[in-house]
This record gives sequence, C-alpha cells and structure tokens, in this order.
Amino acid sequence: MILQYRQAVFTLALAFLVSACATHTVKTTSYTPVVQDSQDVPEDFLLDVGVSLFDPGIDEYLGDDEDTANPEIRVAESRYAPYLLAETLQRSANWGIVRVMPNSESPMDVKVNGTILRSNGEAMIIRVEVNDSRGRHWYTDEYEEVISQFSYDPQNRQKNDPFQAIYNKIANDLLAYRQRNIEASEVQEIRTVSELLFAQRFSDDAFGNYLARDRNGEYQLTALPADNDPLLGRIRSIRERDFMFIDTVQDYFATYVRQMRLPYDSWREQSYQETITLRELEASARRRFIAGAAAVVGGIAAASNGGNWATQAGGATAVGAGAFLVKSGFDKQAEARIHMQALEELGESLENAVAPQVINLDDRTITLSGSVEEQYGQWRDILADLYAAEMGEL
Repeated sequence: MILQYRQAVFTLALAFLVSACATHTVKTTSYTPVVQDSQDVPEDFLLDVGVSLFDPGIDEYLGDDEDTANPEIRVAESRYAPYLLAETLQRSANWGIVRVMPNSESPMDVKVNGTILRSNGEAMIIRVEVNDSRGRHWYTDEYEEVISQFSYDPQNRQKNDPFQAIYNKIANDLLAYRQRNIEASEVQEIRTVSELLFAQRFSDDAFGNYLARDRNGEYQLTALPADNDPLLGRIRSIRERDFMFIDTVQDYFATYVRQMRLPYDSWREQSYQETITLRELEASARRRFIAGAAAVVGGIAAASNGGNWATQAGGATAVGAGAFLVKSGFDKQAEARIHMQALEELGESLENAVAPQVINLDDRTITLSGSVEEQYGQWRDILADLYAAEMGEL
C-alpha cells in the first residue's frame, strides 16, 4: 500500500512539473511568392477564371473546431477569401479576366470552387476544386497554412494578408496544371464552349446543336456557328453586358473586403491568441484532471489500507491534493468557456460591421440589400428581357 501511495505522490509531482512547462509552437516563416508564366501568352489565348463564393464549411468542421468556430464569421470569410484569391490570380498575369462569381449561371473558362475547412487565426485549410467550361475536372487539393504572431505585425499586415501564402500556392498550382495539361489548341476550344453555353441559356433551339456531352459528361464541340452570325453577335452583346454587371459586383466585393478587413484582422489576431490560450487551458485542465484523479484514488487506497498513522495521514493529504487538482481542472474549463464566449462576441461584432452596399450602373442604381446571389438572379431576368427586345429588332 505504501507503494500505491508513492505512485500517487509521484503522479501528483509529475502533473505539476508538466503543467509548469511552457508550451511552444514552432511555425515556418517561409513565404511562397506567386510564379509568373515564363512564356508571353497573347491575350486571346488567356483563359478567364471565375472564383465561386466559397462554401463556409460549417458542415465540415475539423476536430475541435466546432467548439471554437463561429458560423457567422465563416459565412463572411466565404466571401472574403474568394476575393483575395481572385486578386492574386489577376496579379499573376497568367490568366485573362479573373472574377468572383455570384453563382454558376454565367459560364467561365475555368471555375474555382473552394471550401473553408479551418480558419481560427492561427491556421487555415482550404479545399479547392478546379474545372473548366467543358466540364473537365482539373484537380482537387487541400491547402494548409499555419502562421505565427509575426504575421500580425502591423508592418507585415499592411503588405499582405496574414494568410496570403495560401492564395499564392493555389495560384501557382493552377498555373502548373495548365502548363502541364492544357495544350494551346485546347484554350480556344474551352473559350468557345464557354460562349456557346452562355448562348444556350438564351436560345437552346439556335445553339443547342453545337455542343454534345460524351460518356464522361464533358462537352464536345460538334459544329461552330459562323463568326458573322447576327444572332451570335446579339449573344456576344448580351454577354458583354453580363460581364459589365459582374465587374460592378467586383466593386461590391472590393468594398466588402475593405470594410471587413479591419474588424476581420482584429478578430483573427485575437482569435490567434484565443486559440493558443484555449489549447493550453484545455491541455492544462486535462493534466489536472488526470493527476487529481490518480492522486485521489492513490490517497484513498493508502488511507484505507495503511497499517500506521503516518501512512493514513499521507493518504489523506494525497486525497486533499488530488481534490484540489480536480477543482483546478474545472476552474480551467470555466476559463476556457469564457474565451469561447469572447470569440462569439467578436463574431457578432464582425457580422454587424459588414453592411449591404449600393452600386451604380450606367443607367440605374441598384441597392444590394439581399445576397449577391439574389441580386444576380434579378440581373439574369433583366438580361432575358434585353435579349427578347433585341431579338424583336432582327
């Protein structure tokens, strides 16, 4: 029984020793720059890219993220991150026009879909899926970046987003795939399929026979309309107006990002600290519970089975010390809950900081009081009316 008592005391001492050790997280400070295509590609042979609004990943929380992630912030991030990725792709000069797309109604040469799997100020994981307008799947991959407190230094934050490296990696992989797998002859094919898919949405009777789907579900060109076809000319005019509206939406996203950046960066920096602190508190609480339970069990065994007064007194002391550790563990858990509540309050303040915007078109003003998707749905109805009006002029 004396052996049990000694084991309990050893466990107790070990718990204090472990809890006294500092926690250090080592992260890389390397930075991945954007790669630019070494070949000077003519503008007519550059593919346009559409970056969809990301899936906030609320149904795919990783590990203990469900306890710390905030759904409102994830929704805001699902509009913030695509804009940064689109900006990165545009700056790379490896593509044609790069746009954040309100939805999938307007076909683009290359479509990038993303899902935010983790975002807590310290780490970000994004799953990216890339397809072209033919329906051909390019690839799906996950990108992870873990940063240090250094990334939140005011001077660094003015230059780049703390997680800019993750967008650079996506841009570089997208370029590498195109260079390895897309022949020059395919570029024009992809661009033509995009145009015909747009045309079919307004007149399937006139343009439906130019495309067919193979057994893999990919579009194949079966014929081409004459380049001087007046109906195709009307479609191109409608498509230019559609791009005009989408470009105006880009201004909305730019304003959205500008307004969101200050509270969002503040949230991420605080969330970084909260994430580190929460991890240390939870680990400390676990250590205290384990050590306390072991001390209580060992102390009870020594006190109840000890053959002399000294052993019984030592066992009682161990029980008391163990109970103190268990209570300390509960106190640490309560402190962790306070930190999680702080994260939720930050999320609510962020959501309130991002308001709907008013955008100006050439002939009217549109208030984006609904979602971007709803606004674009209204615009599609306007395009249909424009097409009908122009068809009446033929």
